Amino acid sequence: MRSDKTIEVVVKQELCTGCGTCVSMCLEDAIEMVINYSKGIYVPQLDNDRCNECGICFDVCPGHSLDFKGLNVEIFGEEPEDILLGNYLNCYIAHGTDYDIRYNSASGGLVTTLLIFALEEGLIDGALVTKMREDRPLEPQPFIAKTRGEIISAAKSKYCPVPANIALKELLKQDGAFAVVGLSCHIHGIRKAELLDNKLKEKIVLHLGILCSAAPTFLATEFTLRKAKVKKDEVKGLDYRGEGWPGKMRIRLRDNEILLPFHDYWNRGFSSYFFSKRCRLCCDGINEFADISFGDAWRLPEVAEDKAGASLLVSRSKAGEEILRNAESQGKIELKRVESDKVLQSQRAMLLGKKSAVGANLFAFKLFGSKVPTYNLQLLKPKRSAYLRAVLYYLYWRLNIASKRLLWRLI
Repeated sequence: MRSDKTIEVVVKQELCTGCGTCVSMCLEDAIEMVINYSKGIYVPQLDNDRCNECGICFDVCPGHSLDFKGLNVEIFGEEPEDILLGNYLNCYIAHGTDYDIRYNSASGGLVTTLLIFALEEGLIDGALVTKMREDRPLEPQPFIAKTRGEIISAAKSKYCPVPANIALKELLKQDGAFAVVGLSCHIHGIRKAELLDNKLKEKIVLHLGILCSAAPTFLATEFTLRKAKVKKDEVKGLDYRGEGWPGKMRIRLRDNEILLPFHDYWNRGFSSYFFSKRCRLCCDGINEFADISFGDAWRLPEVAEDKAGASLLVSRSKAGEEILRNAESQGKIELKRVESDKVLQSQRAMLLGKKSAVGANLFAFKLFGSKVPTYNLQLLKPKRSAYLRAVLYYLYWRLNIASKRLLWRLI
């Protein structure tokens, strides 16, 4: 029995990433993801009557620890030479050739295009993806997509907490091969679960990872709606991205809709320390355990005038490289190989934040007596200014400033 090693411990220490892995891997169906409305995040809720204290939920949890060295050796056979990019084979700028998919996705429609290609080629039987719920349009719905239409319904970024890995439970019940799509925390949870469950490892043949600086809480969406003078119960549908690149937020109401340019809402709320929680202790923004990592090609002159959208790709495995080459050969995507310094040019602030400034955050949390995750990873030395920001972030976190709606006018 391991009563001190359940997901409850991770929640109490405020290290939960909200990925949902524990829900699917619990053999007793004793865990449910619920929304903490004060903090605007998902947290696992343990049914102690059903729990047999086996410790599996703790073992698969990426929130309290992640063995970067061990996982790199397990997945890629070696530790990475590049601490910022992780193990990789090639870097690309790419986009899908179906204009409708490309224009109505976050950045080039690559994830959607590759999933459809893999499905139609028989490489996979389904994909773990996320869409927004029809009955509760401000909440995400992870599910296993098995048709072209279902994959398209899950296109575009979701700038809110997503417990994507709760859908692993559905995946495990089905026969066939599957792809999974997620942020770094989701892929971390899946990789840890694969170490314990060989059946899961055999079923997942493709891991598609999204670059992520921090996932905004539900409070960021509420803040944006309030600025637009929209009540939450008036929203009939919400798309965080789409309408070309960099895109717009589309808020659908009963009789009309509101379009907000990407930078208007992202720079004035969504990127704020106020509206991020556990993410600021994460040291993997580039999703280095995916087969392919996907992100926006910010600040690259090659796509500066491209309003339809393009993705920056980091191919890491043979499986990832093969599907890219095959999709290109059949005209489904346009692929341009670039040097790794293009990734650094595009994502430099995020990469340094995750491999350098995060060290200051970890230091500040430990200084004030809070638990921090362990990574088995040598981080880069933070700048002195990062320590001041780390203390401010700790105060935001500990005081839950974002929930103080009266302060929102100051943001």
